[in-house]
Amino acid sequence: MNKPRKSLRRRITPRHVAVALLAATLLVGPVGMSTAAAPTQCQISGEFPDKHCTPWILNPSVTQSTLATTICKSGWTATVRPKTTYTNPLKLRLMRAYGDTDLPSAYELDHFVPLELGGHPSDPGNLWPEPHEPSPGSAQKDKVENYLKRQVCAGSMTLADAQQRISTDWVTVWTQLGST
Repeated sequence: MNKPRKSLRRRITPRHVAVALLAATLLVGPVGMSTAAAPTQCQISGEFPDKHCTPWILNPSVTQSTLATTICKSGWTATVRPKTTYTNPLKLRLMRAYGDTDLPSAYELDHFVPLELGGHPSDPGNLWPEPHEPSPGSAQKDKVENYLKRQVCAGSMTLADAQQRISTDWVTVWTQLGST
């Protein structure tokens, strides 16, 4: 005579879901943060990062057709900017990779293609330790980023053109703006 089997099906409880989410976060990392490895050996080329270490990675959510709900929406970059608990350690790793020996305060962890032009918020391939000095440095690039964003949002320039200009020749744009 066969004994009746116990059902192997269990009810999935909220506790099961919480444990699964915790395990996934530990394995994959926090949602929205890149799990790409930071480079280990890089070299600055003038006012530009090493193309092999910082090839400029774009945010796939930002396209010409999503401008109104992304970069042209006031406050949008604050919703995608990574937390300092992620960026501060990454800045130090990238400084080591670039051979930077100054204090961290001498650099800005820069989004090579800025958030306001659709750059990826957390991928190390879009981040680098940009020096504040000499000029042109981080402050001057910030002015170019803001100018290009205004052009894109006004419809005077395409997003792709602005991304290309910031990543290949931002110093020329800065010079054309009056170099201040």
